[in-house]
Amino acid sequence: MSGHSKFANIKHKKEKNDAAKGKIFTIIGREIAVAVKEGGPDPANNSKLRDVIAKAKANNMPNDTIDRGIKKAAGDAGAVNYVSITYEGYGPSGTAIIVNALTDNKNRTASNVRNAFTKGGGNVGTTGCVSYMFDEKGQIIIDKQECDRDPDELMMLVLDAGAEDFADEEDSYEIITAPVDFTAVREALEKEGIAMAEAEVTMIPQNYVELTSEDDIKKMTRILDMLDEDDDVQSVYHNWDE
Repeated sequence: MSGHSKFANIKHKKEKNDAAKGKIFTIIGREIAVAVKEGGPDPANNSKLRDVIAKAKANNMPNDTIDRGIKKAAGDAGAVNYVSITYEGYGPSGTAIIVNALTDNKNRTASNVRNAFTKGGGNVGTTGCVSYMFDEKGQIIIDKQECDRDPDELMMLVLDAGAEDFADEEDSYEIITAPVDFTAVREALEKEGIAMAEAEVTMIPQNYVELTSEDDIKKMTRILDMLDEDDDVQSVYHNWDE
């Protein structure tokens, strides 16, 4: 690994989310609904649902809220049908941006995403225009302050469970897996009672772009802020080296 720790970004993101818990709960609620619809309401038989529940717990979502979301998705035949859409495009100075959305109105979402790119001086491109610059990987971050395990012991645990890489960063441990091995590695850590600051399948840039002009930084921040405020947007990946 390059040693390019994302933990500082994650802490920043968490602080931001703390001010808007409703937003993160909406995102996870939609993911629960989709997971239940695809694989049923029993986490024991639905690995995707298990992963979403783990994400919910990492974001301090109360258990009764999680249970309500599962029951609602399982029992409500008239529940909203969310469609998954991915947009790819460019921000200032050729930065690459991928946007994942879950929506019940494709036209609304497309319009909002295009508007965010345009307002920040970017543009939405065609499918595949930037995704080749990213690798889809499972990524687990463990805060060193929350983990008293010996690093070598932790590394052996995750490698034995199927992880591809283990990085000992300044303030965290970063574990990388193939998407197909993510659940097994996360569950191995869960079984050992090891707290995870972040655990999800994500898109990791192969290279990072540094923005040097204040104008570019302002524009990029505007795109990301507008996407962040959109309830249909589930996740945003980019290669800006913040």
